[in-house]
Amino acid sequence: QPQMINCDGDEHRRMRKVYEPAFRAQAMSRMIPLIERTIYTTDRFYDVEAISKDRAIVVGYGGKIIETTNGGRTWQVGTIQSDRMLPERLDASYIGEDGERHRPVMLHRAIFGSYERFIGILIEHFAGKLPVWLAPVQAVVATIVSDADGYAAEVAAKLKAAGVRVETDLRNEKINYKVREHSLKKVPHLLVVGKREAEEGTVAVRTLGEQQQQVMSLDEAITLLKSEATAPDLK
Repeated sequence: QPQMINCDGDEHRRMRKVYEPAFRAQAMSRMIPLIERTIYTTDRFYDVEAISKDRAIVVGYGGKIIETTNGGRTWQVGTIQSDRMLPERLDASYIGEDGERHRPVMLHRAIFGSYERFIGILIEHFAGKLPVWLAPVQAVVATIVSDADGYAAEVAAKLKAAGVRVETDLRNEKINYKVREHSLKKVPHLLVVGKREAEEGTVAVRTLGEQQQQVMSLDEAITLLKSEATAPDLK
């Protein structure tokens, strides 16, 4: 029978500090308060009481951080794994305080698993309505009349120069049709421009999920979208 090894709970917590900034950098700032955090420890090899500040459940292998999405489904995201096989295969050892050789227990971490799987969890959690900075298309400039096509192109060019991922919708369609279509695509911001906006240098900003639109100057709109399009860790 292997001897029980005292698990260094502080070491697990130190490694977990690497996770949270990574999750927040992937739009988890909304998700973090909803997370049901559970640290899973290994079986008899670890002293569960050493992680008494976290709810501990005995399982066969490693530490796992569990995330619960808004949809109610629970996913394993980050893992802190205790690996006793690799040190054996590497014949790794260290000299203890007693002057004898001992076999170390390796701790290694996987923050996201695979990016594809993690992106799937994000999409489910946000129900497709990703934060502005993560959305593939952050804004669409849609015209009411063809007379505003040139101004729409100018607005899009300035937004692109500010680092916003933007597209234009110059189709000969009713504006309500365009609004519905881009809302279904979960585009965060729709900038509606017509003849009046072109003359006044303004835009009508329709934000996904809000009933009222805001009319503002183009410079104000650029400042607003640029701020929302910036990743949290870059602000």
